[in-house]
Amino acid sequence: MAGGIAIKLARFAIVIAIFALWEVLSRTGIVNPRLLPSASDTLVTLGDLLQRANVRHDLVVTAQEVLAAFALAVPFGALVGYLIAENRYFAEVMKPLLFFAFSIPKSIFLPMFILVFGVGFSEKVGFGFFSTIFIVIMSTTTAVESVKVEHLRVARSYGATPMQTAFRVYLPSMLPVLLEALRISMIFNLTGVILAEMYASRDGIGHQIAIWGENFQMRQLLAGVVMIAAIAMTFNELVRWVETRCSHWRT
Repeated sequence: MAGGIAIKLARFAIVIAIFALWEVLSRTGIVNPRLLPSASDTLVTLGDLLQRANVRHDLVVTAQEVLAAFALAVPFGALVGYLIAENRYFAEVMKPLLFFAFSIPKSIFLPMFILVFGVGFSEKVGFGFFSTIFIVIMSTTTAVESVKVEHLRVARSYGATPMQTAFRVYLPSMLPVLLEALRISMIFNLTGVILAEMYASRDGIGHQIAIWGENFQMRQLLAGVVMIAAIAMTFNELVRWVETRCSHWRT
């Protein structure tokens, strides 16, 4: 308990130190304040932006796109990863191809999504899905392979059904890897959606950030970056909370 509090305090101290350094660099002129507005000014701007109806609307749009892409990519990727891992020959064939596909920068495919889906919700959700699916497949494959063969043999010797085996053997063993994969995949997902919004979109917080950047509105731009970082950190802490709640499932 005390160790957990110490870790949280250390994280909080690091965040405060980063903001303090940011403030000093800007206020002292070490970095041009036009290029790097102070942390305090950025936070004030963030508060002003959150009061604007159009910014709140764009946040809702981005959240809908991210959740839609995530809801599609996670179960589909988990199913594909499970099927690959269950067949040793298929796994040997597919793994190098998956690593190759994962290593390719996804941004180069964005124009193709625009051509196929047009500019809109489907394009952004599709690209978010595409940005996420490979990491989910690879993580699930690794998670399935982490299940001990002895546990499967015991379950089958007692006549466990496939459903019982999935929930009593596979899921508890896979849970640590899967939860870590959820954190990473959400980062890829959020990045994909934001990139699609910045590149070709009529709404969404990524679209707003692109406009602020084009108009050299650095306070608004940095406030948008802080906003997205806060969303990502919130999701990360939510997954951590789920992980602690499900810790009794681990084997």
